[in-house]
Amino acid sequence: QVQLFESGGGLVQPGGSLSLSCEPSERPFRKYAVAWFRQTPGKEREFVATVTWTGASTHYADSVKGRSTISRDVVKNTAYLQIDNLKPADTAVYYCAASSQYLFDVAHYNVPGKFEYWGQGTQVTVST
Repeated sequence: QVQLFESGGGLVQPGGSLSLSCEPSERPFRKYAVAWFRQTPGKEREFVATVTWTGASTHYADSVKGRSTISRDVVKNTAYLQIDNLKPADTAVYYCAASSQYLFDVAHYNVPGKFEYWGQGTQVTVST
């Protein structure tokens, strides 16, 4: 059972940037597709970005496309999500999710139910 640990959340001013990290409890993380989702109270979990286990393919939600980068560092065994030009609408709990390379179907890159492992989430608040 893989555990995921997110970090990097906090309070950020509008227009600022942040970088979230996701570290798994086992190596190598490259065996998994990794995604970020976010959720606000009373709403369903929303897709943000996905990177395939090879790192060759990435997908982004329209809400963050052009100002967000998902990446992975094989040496550090960590995945990242960078979001620039943050907006109050980006305020949410951000969750890291992973799916085994043997189970992951890239056609489901934005479906929460297709990811087997989840972190506890990290709060991001965009406010003055």
